[in-house]
Amino acid sequence: MIRTVLLALVALSGLAPLTFAQVPEVFIIRGIEVDETAETVIEAQQAAFAAAKLEGVFDMIGRLTLPEDLVAAESLVLDQAAADYLTAAVDVVQETRGAGRYRGELAVVFSQTRLRDFLELSGIPFTDQIAPPALLVPVAGGGYGPIWHTELEAEGSAYLVPLALSPEGRYSRFSSWDDLSQEALMNGARRAILAELLGAPGRFQVRLSSLTASGVEDIGLTAPQPDLALAAQAVGHRLDDAWKKASIVREAERNALQATVSYTSLAEWNTLRRALVQSPLVSDFSTVAVARDGALVRFVFAGNGERLIADLRDRGVIITAQPIGWVLSSAAAAGRQEP
Repeated sequence: MIRTVLLALVALSGLAPLTFAQVPEVFIIRGIEVDETAETVIEAQQAAFAAAKLEGVFDMIGRLTLPEDLVAAESLVLDQAAADYLTAAVDVVQETRGAGRYRGELAVVFSQTRLRDFLELSGIPFTDQIAPPALLVPVAGGGYGPIWHTELEAEGSAYLVPLALSPEGRYSRFSSWDDLSQEALMNGARRAILAELLGAPGRFQVRLSSLTASGVEDIGLTAPQPDLALAAQAVGHRLDDAWKKASIVREAERNALQATVSYTSLAEWNTLRRALVQSPLVSDFSTVAVARDGALVRFVFAGNGERLIADLRDRGVIITAQPIGWVLSSAAAAGRQEP
């Protein structure tokens, strides 16, 4: 039976009590194994919880940041005090206690607000925004197809990149967005990621490519791994890193833009508007006017626009320069209009 032990947050008042179900998955570190001994089982449990929080805070900060930024963060201190401060709850998945020993599997829940404040005060670039969902398509030759699918299924999705796994053997590395789009859309995704397994035992790598209605984008190769389980883990880490590099805002430059959103239905307008609002690069979004087949919008975006174009492409939106100015439209609709 799972039970949650809520921990008091120092100097945090006026907020409703936090429950485990209310916390987004990105702020939970699961699968922490503990084994502590002390004079009493209560002291052993307290030591186990402290150890879990300390291990969890390193994983949590690593999840939201890039390694190069952590290396450059000379003022960052991740100690027990920081772990206690940032932790909102400890979840006991399973435990064995007795004779001054406490063993178990724990999950640590972190405070979203405190994490953001902590990282901002430390001056470390980060993102806690979730990437657009994607359909993950395993591809492998040499008889590795079934086991490669099994390993990716066991690994689950990357924490910042929600993934839906396609059935084994349905697609190949030559599959196009037209082949994949129906299944992707059924899973709420407007992009698919081909995960092509390369190499042999002792040196497995995965070539990752993103397919959308706008075309194919190379994400890159994962680092060599000795077995398929680690190769599956590397997929999640590589996708997370790619998302963080695309979504972490570093530029001080902000640009205001007025654009026309072109659509053919209310549902399409809502989808396009949602894509803009959910982009981590967009702020101060407002709708100026709405008509039957188009809307005029204004927003502010970070950087020079290239990252915004790429982010919106992954959300199924394309931006084009037309005589009336910048126009945003559905990439899927544009693909349907092509001969």
